[in-house]
Amino acid sequence: MTEPQTPRGRFAPSPTGPLHAGSLAAALASYLVAKSQHGQWLIRIEDLDPPREILGMAERQLDDLAGFGLLSDLPVIRQSRRSVAYEAALTQLLTQDKAFYCTCSRKQLQEQRGIHRRCVAPRRDRQGAIRLRVPDACIEFTDGLYGLQSQHIGVETGDVVLKRADGLYAYQLAVVVDDAAQGITQIVRGADLLDSTPRQIFLQRQLGLPTPEYLHVPLVLDAQGHKLGKSQWAAALDQTRRFEAFRAAYGHLGQDGDVLSGRADMAHNLSEALRHFDLDRLKRTRVRG
Repeated sequence: MTEPQTPRGRFAPSPTGPLHAGSLAAALASYLVAKSQHGQWLIRIEDLDPPREILGMAERQLDDLAGFGLLSDLPVIRQSRRSVAYEAALTQLLTQDKAFYCTCSRKQLQEQRGIHRRCVAPRRDRQGAIRLRVPDACIEFTDGLYGLQSQHIGVETGDVVLKRADGLYAYQLAVVVDDAAQGITQIVRGADLLDSTPRQIFLQRQLGLPTPEYLHVPLVLDAQGHKLGKSQWAAALDQTRRFEAFRAAYGHLGQDGDVLSGRADMAHNLSEALRHFDLDRLKRTRVRG
């Protein structure tokens, strides 16, 4: 009999801006779900897009997380050092005719609403991207909070870019390869990534990789009802008010902030948050998500 796999979750920020209230809520949710199941929690730096990254931001993010007691159970990996793994996955897909080279520009795809269903006008005079060959298929999965989800990927997403024409690896490829390599069994993240999940599941199947469980949590919104953006420096976490930020994130996840002591020792607050964490209360946050 196969031994049950130890639950393993992760938080994977991109170093394009400081962590904000939404980042903390997502990190805390993934941590609490994993730890409440006696699992492990990992941190991965998704530094795949150098033009958008800010020097030193990854270190700042790790320091901010550590200030709340959120530490990775295994060494932090950085996607910028994982090109060999991504190239191996691309080679597998190309060899099996599950991916192809494409020189279509966004302008050329405008008539198809920007969705690639076929190469419009192949050109040999420009470097191409590598796309995943997506069929007319419907991908379904059950989200831990939002329930049954369905997406017709052939119509709604088209042939997904796996490696950009500028040579940079795409998020969709890297996240799938790395989740499998790190043995991630559960992905708890913001609801803004809910519609990315079907194409990631399809790519997992094409690569012969396992599909984790998914749970997407409601986003933290600003006063105008907009998603907090990493570029909004005003939304950066104030490390002099850690307890207030932590309590707000805990409450956003449907939990009772009164169980927290308000002590300066954030490790103690994290321990109390875990001891009182109720997954059913998190699931009920769907009504406002």
